[in-house]
Amino acid sequence: MNFRFKHILSSFIVALALLVNLPIFAQNPDSPASPVEAQAPVVTEGGAEATEHHEGAAAEEAEGPFNINKVLFGHVMDSHDWHIFSYGKGHEATHVSMPLPVIVYSASRGVSMFSSSHFHHGHETYDGYAMTAIDGGNNMKEKISIVGSDEKVYDFSITKSVLCMFISIAILFLIMFAVAKRSKRNGIAKAPTGIQNAIEPLVTFIRDDVAKAYLGNKYAKYLPLLLTFFFFIWINNLLGLLPLGFNFTGNIAVTALLALVFFAVMMINSNKYFWGHIFNPPGVPLAIKFILVPIEFISIFIKPVALALRLFANIFAGHTIIICVISLIFIFAEKFGTGLGWGTSLISIAFTVFMFFLELLVAAIQAFIFTNLAAIFIGSAIEEHHHDDAHGAEHAMAH
Repeated sequence: MNFRFKHILSSFIVALALLVNLPIFAQNPDSPASPVEAQAPVVTEGGAEATEHHEGAAAEEAEGPFNINKVLFGHVMDSHDWHIFSYGKGHEATHVSMPLPVIVYSASRGVSMFSSSHFHHGHETYDGYAMTAIDGGNNMKEKISIVGSDEKVYDFSITKSVLCMFISIAILFLIMFAVAKRSKRNGIAKAPTGIQNAIEPLVTFIRDDVAKAYLGNKYAKYLPLLLTFFFFIWINNLLGLLPLGFNFTGNIAVTALLALVFFAVMMINSNKYFWGHIFNPPGVPLAIKFILVPIEFISIFIKPVALALRLFANIFAGHTIIICVISLIFIFAEKFGTGLGWGTSLISIAFTVFMFFLELLVAAIQAFIFTNLAAIFIGSAIEEHHHDDAHGAEHAMAH
């Protein structure tokens, strides 16, 4: 197994595309700013920010019915700080989170960089900037704006999703460099051991059953990209199953950028035989071509959309189901009493454990499906013209 520089370059290309575009996808410049002016003192312990919401906190932090929407979207959506856990109820609750760097640009102010802890979870403004929820309080999206101004603000912050991406890239590089080092040391005469023994069969599987199967003798050119897709998506799917609030591949902006990378590769490498089948399908009556050509042309753009939506929907749905099942405990306890809440917990926890192991399987399957479909679509774009079967049979018999 030979891990050359182009394997590393493919990882950087995908990561750079996501890093540059992810914060912009998350921004909604048309939403109005309405900063909350409540105070929230901050106590920092061990690098994490513990914020206590007292009686002067915002009204939405007051004790009230269990809000499953807020719990769900607070977990699966992106944010400018990394919320770790909370304890307590209502305005007495303590939220432990780690602030992340805020990097914003505006035409009048230029580039500004500061910690998200200055916003105190959206309860305060800082240096003329305010951070507000733009979904009615369910933490679906956060917007940074200039107080009292409609000027557009470009947000390039290191959000929770970007942090997850950095962590996954670090894990990916550590694993691959360790495998490459062990492979170089063992050579081809010695059987793989350790982490090489775990990763090399996966690489071989993607090479033989995906790249070679759909790309033919040109597989080596696209193998680094396919391996990057598979391992990058798989690692981020697994990170999303940890109780850390990461939902990187359950973010439509992320899956759209991955699909855009695939689409660019497919378009750049497509040949005239591919476009000939799109605009002049062979063996089709002229009347049918007027119907078939628009469909074939639209299908070019459906391919990346299908890849993006398939990955996003499956990962997002898995997170949603697990959170909803856990939330049943609190809903039943609130509506029907603590006893029924405890009784529901037995069923909820059992089903959650089952869903967790199912999601472990889904994490690998979705990484494979994205990679496999990308190989199929690229293969159709680079396929060369083949002689018909009859001519091929005559040629074989003649020799």
